[in-house]
Amino acid sequence: MNFVFFSPHFPANGADFCDRLKKAGATVLGVGDAPYDALDGKLKQALSEYYRVADMEDYEPVFRAIGHFIHKWGRIDRFESLNEHWLELEANIRTDFNIYGTKLDFVKNLKRKSRMRAFFRKSGVETIAQRKCSDRAGAMTFIRRVGYPVVVKPDSGSGASNTFKISNPKELDQFFRDKPEDVTFVMEQFIEGLVVTYDGLINRDGEVVLAASHRYDQSVMDVVNKDRHMSYTCFPRIRPAVEEAGRKILKAFDVRERFFHIELFETRDDRIIALEVNMRPPGAWMTDAINYTFDIDVYAAWADMVVKDAVGGPYEGKYFTAYASRKRHLDYLHSHADVLAAHRDKIVHHQPIEEVFSRAMGNYAYQMRSKDQADLREAVAYIHAEKA
Repeated sequence: MNFVFFSPHFPANGADFCDRLKKAGATVLGVGDAPYDALDGKLKQALSEYYRVADMEDYEPVFRAIGHFIHKWGRIDRFESLNEHWLELEANIRTDFNIYGTKLDFVKNLKRKSRMRAFFRKSGVETIAQRKCSDRAGAMTFIRRVGYPVVVKPDSGSGASNTFKISNPKELDQFFRDKPEDVTFVMEQFIEGLVVTYDGLINRDGEVVLAASHRYDQSVMDVVNKDRHMSYTCFPRIRPAVEEAGRKILKAFDVRERFFHIELFETRDDRIIALEVNMRPPGAWMTDAINYTFDIDVYAAWADMVVKDAVGGPYEGKYFTAYASRKRHLDYLHSHADVLAAHRDKIVHHQPIEEVFSRAMGNYAYQMRSKDQADLREAVAYIHAEKA
């Protein structure tokens, strides 16, 4: 298999994906904008060739890179970045070169929240009332139907950037004064609840070969807009209602040979409501949280699935894994040294967060695991405790 990995240098776990692809037997070819000498040593070892482009947003140089690879290495079997940002470029390349995977005719269904709703309805999973938000009159029509508060977010893209809760007419007027003209927004009914995920791997026959679930402790929208710390937990077992909803959504989208990351609302009255679907590994440190929870190498499981059509497992959850971040502007009760001294037995990884991700993920984070969930809750509370 000739596998072109786009942007293998960013995020950093691209090196792990490329390394496992090579170990699974693929010829791994990279396209990125970083100088070759700046690449991680593990990544250099994994790549058979690296093609540098000046601007990854410029389609023509990327197109030429694939032409070069075909001339030198033969047919290209896969083109992936495993990154939401490049979905459309990937689909363009796959369409132009007839490479296996999502093509242009389907990619907007994965990029636009307004299009996802049709597939959620097809799946039979409850979804959020929504309307495209182009003017105040249309917004008021929607608000009269669902009431305040509402949430507005960009129709395209992932994460909580440019996502706001609007609770009254004054805030609605402020939104329309400030909103960028070149961004299409959707308005959704506000749901009281927290995000729970259905994450994993699905093979080319549409069979789920690995599934996991995370639950956030805070609203990610509030974390971003209020510049707060955050935490989540990966569970050793998936709630049956979450599993059922996730599988129905995968079937509706007819997803094949991919990571998946489905976000659902878990409400106070125990409803599961479809929120968003992403055909990529889960964000933050969730990919590694799956590794720690199941005691596996999910990078290798993915590579074996893609290159060999292999079905690993069965994968059995053994631990709870928790993530807890800190923001540098907050005044914490316990120092970093205190955290390590108090919870070293549970901490499996800790490091600063890259600035581009820090608004949501924090400036520094700790990943911890334990068979006792109460132990992890205590550790998260200790890390997040602030001075009065």
